[in-house]
Amino acid sequence: MGKIDRYHRQALLPMIGKEGQSRIGRATAAVVGVGALGCTSADLLTRAGVGRLILVDRDIVEHTNLQRQTLYTETDAASGRPKAHAARDRLRAINSEIEIIAHTSDLSSENAEELLDESDVIVDGTDNFETRYLLNDLAQQEGIPLVIGGAVGTRGTITPLIPGRGPCLRCLEPELPVQRETCDTAGVLGPIVQMIGARQAAIALRVLAEGEGNVPIVLEEFDAWSGQTRSIDLSESRNESCVCCVQNEYDFLDGVGVGRTTKLCGRGAVQVTPPRVGRVDLLAVAASLSKQGAVTSLDGLVRAVLDGELAEIGDQVELTIFSDGRAIVKGTEEASRARAIYSKYIAG
Repeated sequence: MGKIDRYHRQALLPMIGKEGQSRIGRATAAVVGVGALGCTSADLLTRAGVGRLILVDRDIVEHTNLQRQTLYTETDAASGRPKAHAARDRLRAINSEIEIIAHTSDLSSENAEELLDESDVIVDGTDNFETRYLLNDLAQQEGIPLVIGGAVGTRGTITPLIPGRGPCLRCLEPELPVQRETCDTAGVLGPIVQMIGARQAAIALRVLAEGEGNVPIVLEEFDAWSGQTRSIDLSESRNESCVCCVQNEYDFLDGVGVGRTTKLCGRGAVQVTPPRVGRVDLLAVAASLSKQGAVTSLDGLVRAVLDGELAEIGDQVELTIFSDGRAIVKGTEEASRARAIYSKYIAG
């Protein structure tokens, strides 16, 4: 079955048509963070026929993800597969006609341009403000539309950030805000992430089919439980003294103020990112860690249960090391303890 038949129902829409569908098919979309929001938006962009889809995610699949992250299975969680790889394989089974590229990477100032600068639109599926501000810097510098979103509890928000039209993220929040609620502390309802991720995908498709000039610059908020909605026009909200989109200072893209340890939402774990060291010899790491406990290797990572470490959260300390030197330390939420464990077993 050819592309015209496959996307016929979508191309019937007057705002898309054959020309819009053709533009979608030639475009590159990036989804950064293939968790709850990213699963939904990546799934819909794949089904819509976006020509090239870039997936970036630093994490692995866990059983607690399955309540809301729709691309993953119990088998993925049991084996702790990297989300980017598991999502790629699932999406390729949905649409073999498009190109899907997966990066099991922590998006940083060192790799953001390399991974994303060919994108025609970026969809934010991240769970922390540091990465979101980094995406904002990149989008403003490269002129790439960015669709940010977030969901916690039963509520979620979406905002398109279009370079040259309306505000950037630092116009709205000049400094990193304190993240008071997370899915770990407040919980999250599965349907709200579907609603927000679907709306992000719709905005991304409008950018690709019609052009970014037709996208309203509006903050949208939804509550999946009460059914309440509201929207705020942000088209006149640009800060004329903004350090980012006016003064062209990209602190986060330049690596200023970006932390190297990150508490992972709902995981009882901390990610440790060392200074850039190149690729890590995972075979050597696995051999070394085999003296400390059970070790498994899968899809470009090594996981070890550290018998000699006492966990503060959960039953045991588990160390997952990626080929770029990054590691997730599970069993603590203290950054200093995570760094000490990393130094002891990896960097030491």
